[in-house]
Amino acid sequence: MASTLPLVLACGQLLTPGVWAPQVKALSPGRRVLVADHTLDDSIAGMAARLLEAAPPRFALAGHAMGGFVAFEVMRRAPERVAALALLATLAPADGPAQTARREGYVRLVEDGRFDAVAEERIPMLVAPARRSDEALADAIRQMARETGPEVFLRQQRAIMSRQDSRPTLAAIAVPTLIVWGEEDGITTRAHQDEILAGVPAARLETLPGCGHLSTLEAPDQVNGLLSGWLAGL
Repeated sequence: MASTLPLVLACGQLLTPGVWAPQVKALSPGRRVLVADHTLDDSIAGMAARLLEAAPPRFALAGHAMGGFVAFEVMRRAPERVAALALLATLAPADGPAQTARREGYVRLVEDGRFDAVAEERIPMLVAPARRSDEALADAIRQMARETGPEVFLRQQRAIMSRQDSRPTLAAIAVPTLIVWGEEDGITTRAHQDEILAGVPAARLETLPGCGHLSTLEAPDQVNGLLSGWLAGL
């Protein structure tokens, strides 16, 4: 373990460390693996600062969805501490009007006492169409939502809605960067991935056919293989 760098994992909104469970199980032997806490802060900057405070001096960093926003902020704040970067199902721009309107709709649901409806509305966007009848996967999403709870979810929404545009700082990311995207992702697009690929000098893109936004749970073996190769030698 002393010869390998630790790995820090950053979760998306409404998700818990359970979204990384297959990767933690596969990658922990011989390597310290930590999952960042994104439950206490209402800004991406705060989440990044908390991650850096808890992380080892130098580490590999993988961010999924909102965790990718945190990863971009970590790279702006402390690039010397990150040896390699993986970005799963994320995007670099700030929200546009359509995204902001959707998030405001989620906030209204929570304020109306309908927090459970948030997960139900998001499930079709989170998984590939062929997996929408997978009740075990849907139940896992619902359970992570319940564990997150409405107060934490609202903090995460405020953080996401106020995040900065990361596109101007992509070129400053100088570490090997793996981009992983499910071809049936209902939230991020291929254009978003191509934007990161074009902006980060040492980036490569891996696409997962038949996979949606939750690649870590939908295609765990493929994601584990990609991350294992990315971590090789670190």
